[in-house]
Amino acid sequence: MLAAIGHALMMSFTMAWEILWALILGFWLSAIIQAVVSKEEMSHLLPDDSARTIAVACGLGAASSSCSYAAVALARSMFRKGANFTAAMAFQFASTNLVLELGILLAVLMGWQFTLAEFTGGPLMIVIVVMLFKAFLTPKIIEAARQQAERGLQGRMEAHAAMDMSVHEGTIWQRMTSEKGRTAISHFFVMDWTSLWMDIGGGLLIAGALAAWVPNHFWQAFFLQGHPLLAKLWGPAVGPIVAILSFVCSVGNVPLAAVLWNGGISFGGVVAFLFADLIVLPILDIYRKYYGFNVSAFLLGIFYISMALAALAVELIFGALHLIPQQRSAQIVEEAIRWNYTTFLNLAFLALAAILLIRFLRTGGPEMLRMMSGSGGQSLEHPHAAHEGHHHG
Repeated sequence: MLAAIGHALMMSFTMAWEILWALILGFWLSAIIQAVVSKEEMSHLLPDDSARTIAVACGLGAASSSCSYAAVALARSMFRKGANFTAAMAFQFASTNLVLELGILLAVLMGWQFTLAEFTGGPLMIVIVVMLFKAFLTPKIIEAARQQAERGLQGRMEAHAAMDMSVHEGTIWQRMTSEKGRTAISHFFVMDWTSLWMDIGGGLLIAGALAAWVPNHFWQAFFLQGHPLLAKLWGPAVGPIVAILSFVCSVGNVPLAAVLWNGGISFGGVVAFLFADLIVLPILDIYRKYYGFNVSAFLLGIFYISMALAALAVELIFGALHLIPQQRSAQIVEEAIRWNYTTFLNLAFLALAAILLIRFLRTGGPEMLRMMSGSGGQSLEHPHAAHEGHHHG
């Protein structure tokens, strides 16, 4: 028993070591983008569900942090401030599926084809959501969602979503390199880590346990690997269900996706699994609080169909273009940690993380964290910039 637990923990640790530098790089780039893109006007930029507005919502989402909880909280905040409901949902999807850190992690752990699939399928999924909303979203449903949203019940990462420390003066480069900009970057970086470490840690532990304890022949049977045509249909249908039950969201689901891929799930199944972090059980419960039971059930149905259809389309398109990897060898685990490029990259990026953490500690960061954890989602005044906006959970 102890040996089995030890094996799973070792798998989790080596997986964490494999992706550490990519996580730090992703969160650092995300923090830079958040520091220079103002969220103050977000709600005003999303007045309707026109193609232009949906494109703006996707851009804003991609420029925000990747935390699913914060994305969901910010989407409700924007909706309450007058943003169009469909546009707010498009923002929410972009925030968890079109962010830089997710693409970097996928490339490192699973290969560039999965990054390309994520950034091809993500916009396609948003288009499908918008089309289904146009067909089935009635004024009555929106009114029910608005009435419940106005009650302001708390979800998770409310304060994270309410936080905007972005710098507005000067060029992009001046914003990044100014005193205020460097402080905002360090604060976004640490806030992202504090909001996501449980998801990432949980994802690594679950992935380590599944990699160590579940034999590949179980996955191969479950994902119908012996029936290639059926598997192409089954993967996108079952991928979101595996995600719902695994509880892991945001970038924490990438290690688990690697385990599923090595186990035999179809390419489209991996993509559907990655898309489904916005319908995991904890998030479904937050939709219930935010918008009411009926609307949350409606969202689950629409989102599930959109994820499965987009993933199936990616499977067919990438298959036709011969872009689906033939080898199932996602870089889950090295037998031991060695002096190789991963180790050097990890040491370099750990040094960067240390510099950002020191600046965070020296510029009122811990006080900000305490305010956030006790603020219950009120809009926050940051000590170093005036704001009102969002982050990720």
